[in-house]
Amino acid sequence: MKEICRDLEAEYEDLDKLVKGLDETQWGRAVPFGGWTIKDEISHLAYFDRAAYFSAADLEAFNKNVEEMVEGFVDFDQMHDKVNKEGNDMDPDQLLAWWRKERGRLLSAYAGLDPKVRLPWYGPPMSARSSATARLMETWAHGQDIADALCVIRTPTDRLRHIAHIGVSTFTWSFKNRQMDVPETKVRVELEAPSGARWDWGPEDAPDRVTGPALDFCLVAVKRRHPGDTTLDIRGKIASQWMDIIQAFAGPPEQGPKSGERVIS
Repeated sequence: MKEICRDLEAEYEDLDKLVKGLDETQWGRAVPFGGWTIKDEISHLAYFDRAAYFSAADLEAFNKNVEEMVEGFVDFDQMHDKVNKEGNDMDPDQLLAWWRKERGRLLSAYAGLDPKVRLPWYGPPMSARSSATARLMETWAHGQDIADALCVIRTPTDRLRHIAHIGVSTFTWSFKNRQMDVPETKVRVELEAPSGARWDWGPEDAPDRVTGPALDFCLVAVKRRHPGDTTLDIRGKIASQWMDIIQAFAGPPEQGPKSGERVIS
C-alpha cells in the first residue's frame, strides 16, 4: 500500500494548494461539472474520504453512513445535493479542516491494510488498493473541475498511471453500464506518460488502438474532456465506440462534455 498511499497523499496536497488561498467568492465559483461550485467539489471529496475511512476502519459506521445517504433517495442529483450540503454548511476554513482531517485518517487506515483485503463500498466490495486508487482518481477528476474553473493548467504527473489503469480496466463495465453488448474485440492502448515513459495495455497486434498522451486518455476516462478535443489517435470501430462511452467511475452513465465545451488549453 505504500506506493498508492504516497501517490494519493501527493494528489491531496496538490489540490489543497490549489484551493487553500481562495476567497469566499472563489469558493462559490461555478465549475464545469453538474452545476456544482468549488465548495461543492471539496465537500464531495471530504464526505467520501470519510466514507472510505469508515469502509476501511469502522464497518458499523460505514453501514450507518450508507443508510443515511440513501434515505429518501430519488435520484443521483438529489443524493449529490444531500452529500454536498454537509460541507456547504461550513465556512471555507472549516471545510478545509474537515477535508484534511478525513483524508488524513483515511491515509492512516489504508497504510495498515493488506492491499488485497476486501472493503465494502456502495457497489461491489473492492480491494484496499483499489479503494485507494479510486480515491486518487476522484480527487484528480474533481480537482480538474476546480482547475478549469480557476483557469489553471495543472502539471501532469505519472500518478496518472493509476487513473489510466482504471480507465482500461473498466472497458467491460463501461458497456454493461449502458446495457450494451460487450465487444469481443480487444483494444490496444499505448500512452505517453508525463515522464516520457510508455504505458501499454492489450494485445500488441490489435487493430483497434488508442494512442496518445496519458493526460488526454485520463481526461476522457473521467468524462472531463470530449475525445475529439484531445490529441488521442483512436483507430477502429470498437475503440471509437469505447472512447465515446468510457467511464472510469461508478454510477449511472454520464454523457460527458460535448465537443468544444471543455477544451485543453
